[in-house]
Amino acid sequence: MLPLLLTRPRGRPLRVLCLGAHSDDIEIGCGGTVLRLVAGGASVHWAVFSGDARRAEEASRSARLFLGRNPAKQLTLHGFRDGFFPAAFADVKDACEALASRIQPDLVLTHARGDRHQDHRILSDLAWNTFRAQVVLEYEVPKWDGDLGQPNCYIPLSAATARRKIRALMQVFATQRNKDWFDEETFLGLMRLRGVECRASRYAEAFISRKFTMEFGRP
Repeated sequence: MLPLLLTRPRGRPLRVLCLGAHSDDIEIGCGGTVLRLVAGGASVHWAVFSGDARRAEEASRSARLFLGRNPAKQLTLHGFRDGFFPAAFADVKDACEALASRIQPDLVLTHARGDRHQDHRILSDLAWNTFRAQVVLEYEVPKWDGDLGQPNCYIPLSAATARRKIRALMQVFATQRNKDWFDEETFLGLMRLRGVECRASRYAEAFISRKFTMEFGRP
């Protein structure tokens, strides 16, 4: 499968915005992709929309592992109530609009629209409502709902990158270890399956791309 390349804007790094309803969503859905983007020189901003003090601390620790030692300028933490995003729709929308104005990303990574978790779904809808001139890719989060979709965009990952992602997840998110799906086998198994689907050397993360523009050189 011939890969399509995401070109870097002239004179500046690629600007990437990752949106997560909860403190572990970005890492689970696109942590390996973020590691590849950072290694390639992209400017990655990380926005988490809910969480108490403990989960906010986990989000900060995780951002340091994925984005670098001092990611304070790249991390935005909101305190919306977990599970109640539909009731806070206007305020969550305002937060998305503020991010769009401040960061002006080229690429947005967010939840899948078909995700059955209400917070995930609201954030995905608002991403498409807010970021109309950007490439938007929807990542997947495995859980008990059984709502994994049929992705059409794949980012291959080396074994080292996949393992680094999993180590960070298991190291940071003590609040999630009581969930029966939150373990190394789940995350590695999904990346391995997506790697098979796109004929990567071993692992991949998968996304849903609803629309994008393709250029072939001179018009």
